[in-house]
Amino acid sequence: MMLAYVKSDIGMVRKANEDSFAFEPPHLFVVADGMGGHVAGEVASSIAASTIKEYVLRNLGDVHPRQLLEQAILQANQEIFEKSQTHAEYAGMGTTVTAAILDETTVFWGHVGDSRLYYGYHDKLEQLSSDHSLVWELIKAGTISKDEALTHPQRNLLTRAVGTSEHLRVETGAYQYAAGGKVLLCTDGLTNMVGEDELAQALLSSEQDGQLILDGLIEKANHAGGSDNITAILIAL
Repeated sequence: MMLAYVKSDIGMVRKANEDSFAFEPPHLFVVADGMGGHVAGEVASSIAASTIKEYVLRNLGDVHPRQLLEQAILQANQEIFEKSQTHAEYAGMGTTVTAAILDETTVFWGHVGDSRLYYGYHDKLEQLSSDHSLVWELIKAGTISKDEALTHPQRNLLTRAVGTSEHLRVETGAYQYAAGGKVLLCTDGLTNMVGEDELAQALLSSEQDGQLILDGLIEKANHAGGSDNITAILIAL
């Protein structure tokens, strides 16, 4: 039986939580990390999460899941971009999005930005999504390591975001999972504070309740500085 858990935390530094999530088990899960002045980031992530949820639930079963997620994220992009063009206080706002649809055998995803999707099984944790960021390009080029990326001065510079441009390229993918595995969607407030070794240890070696796992991960992120909002959804397969 699939079980899902969610937790969002403001962190130790930010004055507001600009992350949003949508949670419709057993099929749909979304995390979004907003950006922009004042409340604009919160507005962008909220629009993204609600638009994607509504679009997917309205069309689920009629369109292939990968195509459905792409269409839903493009719809969110259009709505955020149009709002930013017509309201001066929202100019330039945007958000990351990582969204997943799960059926009985496969996790499908649509993704933009540097929030992440992981799959863990037995002793292996895999990052399924790619970061759309400058440091990820440097990692792929072999210029810096993943550890060096955590402290790189331009680590927050995204190469793609939802809502910042009229046109958007959405990453989609699919992965066949095994019973007993775990799927994690999270914003970078977690992954910038908790290394992948610690993440793997918490997810793969723990027999704890999923909510306790999330509580522990967010506690680790805050203990390490909690420099950003932290949102995570854990699905135990």
